[in-house]
Amino acid sequence: MSYTIYQEEKQRAVHILNDIKVKLYHRGWFPATSGNLSYKLHDEPLIFAVTTSGKDKGTVTHEDVMFVDKDGKPVEATKMKPSAEVKIHSGIYQKTDAGCVIHIHTPNNNFISSVYFEDGKVYIKDMEMIKALDIWKEDAYIEIPVVENYFNLEKLAEESVKAINPDVPAVLIKNHGIYAWGRDEFEAKRHIEAFEFMFEYMKNMIIFKQTKNIF
Repeated sequence: MSYTIYQEEKQRAVHILNDIKVKLYHRGWFPATSGNLSYKLHDEPLIFAVTTSGKDKGTVTHEDVMFVDKDGKPVEATKMKPSAEVKIHSGIYQKTDAGCVIHIHTPNNNFISSVYFEDGKVYIKDMEMIKALDIWKEDAYIEIPVVENYFNLEKLAEESVKAINPDVPAVLIKNHGIYAWGRDEFEAKRHIEAFEFMFEYMKNMIIFKQTKNIF
């Protein structure tokens, strides 16, 4: 099944991804060209825009974004390469209702993923920010899966997608980063900001408790 990408669609996708990446870059969330983003254009067949590999997220050029299919293969002639983890994006789109996926590397999410890796998940409760995930329940809690940071990217994609909790739009990779998503770019950005807020709070509380015990 073929799909024609219209110029207007392409321009919109490029604008959305460049806008998000520059904003999050200035928060320090894309250090050393790390991280990647994608935006879904079509479901059947799956077609999505994804940031290209090795580019500075703080700048905007005509080579920042490319368009790929469910296998991560370009759907039009290009010399550019998609993010090395493009298959994780594809898997998320195929398993969830995501319309936009954001992957960032931060000290906070690396810290939390390492601390909770043996548990296989990060359990969070009693935080107002959970509501930012559209979870409106009394005594709400969430469980964010944490997976091993496999060097083999095929294995990493397989295990990351397999671990997805349908109730929580995120997966953590140990000492690597977080993938978070939403039905559109606004929701995806809101979710990634909520998770990072919660991780920073948790990290600070862990350090505070340890310091308190020492003194």
